Amino acid sequence: MRLSILDQSPISSGTTPAQALHESMKLAQIGEKLGYTRYWIAEHHDLPALACSAPEVMLGYIGANTEKIRIGAGAVLLPHYKPYKIAETFNMLATLFPNRIDLGIGRAPGGSAEATMALSDNFLEQVRKMPDSFNDLLHFLNNDFSSDHMYSKISASPVPEISPEPWILGTSEKSAILAAETGTAYAFGHFMSDKEGTSIVKNYIKNFKANGRLQRPKSIVAVSAICSETTERAKELALSNLLWEIQLEKGEGRKGVPSVEEAKQYSYNSDDKLKIKNLRNKMVIGNPREVKEQLFELQTSYEADEIMIITITHRYEDRIQSYELIANEVLSDI
Repeated sequence: MRLSILDQSPISSGTTPAQALHESMKLAQIGEKLGYTRYWIAEHHDLPALACSAPEVMLGYIGANTEKIRIGAGAVLLPHYKPYKIAETFNMLATLFPNRIDLGIGRAPGGSAEATMALSDNFLEQVRKMPDSFNDLLHFLNNDFSSDHMYSKISASPVPEISPEPWILGTSEKSAILAAETGTAYAFGHFMSDKEGTSIVKNYIKNFKANGRLQRPKSIVAVSAICSETTERAKELALSNLLWEIQLEKGEGRKGVPSVEEAKQYSYNSDDKLKIKNLRNKMVIGNPREVKEQLFELQTSYEADEIMIITITHRYEDRIQSYELIANEVLSDI
């Protein structure tokens, strides 16, 4: 099994955005030492307690402070931007950090309706046009527009020796179909989807069309996981994440990821308890042996090439320890 890291750069209560971003860089460094394959950081806009609105900026910082781990965006939200600009930005990163850059593409707004309006015009129309925009992006990355195309005389400079690897990220059949039709690697967000993900990923694999860049389907499943020395402690740590999800839905999450103590003292109503139950069912929680078993079960059911782990805890030390315990249990056997 290959393991990777997905980071949303969460801000814990009592900390600052600067600290959260520094901890993201630190997590990438530790992930590299532990043997994780890649580190991706997400794009969000005006969302409570998530610090990264510009993955491309963070990747320059993280790339300069790591040596070999693949780094990328999970994801750049294409409907907000022109494909040419994205290609230029990630070609520049691939020039600075050769054979290390992944370009994950998503279609979600990444924030509120007001933030979406501030970022781009006609967002829904751009979502509708996403297949065409993504094809343009691929042509810019491959530098292979046909001679009669309006963009054939320009390139997304600087052109690196090894282009960024494109990925489509999603939680729906639409994203999987686009990835399969374009012969692109696909990452499915198990941790944020209510759909039957295994059938979506298997259909991607079944319908994949090889191209000059990728000859066989390539898939990642992104999973929320929290690991500690004991099952009891892991369940305690997960309370912070679970309460935060509830608070975000209620508009109460701007103070950041709550502590375990705050989570224990919170007054949960019946709807909260049901939501926690549903959220917990999608998470991987336990001691190292239990987490390993659950990750392998997910990999088998999805037929995935790789598992990408997102871990959110109140204390950054607990987050790092979770990744360490999982790596020591899973990657030590490889």
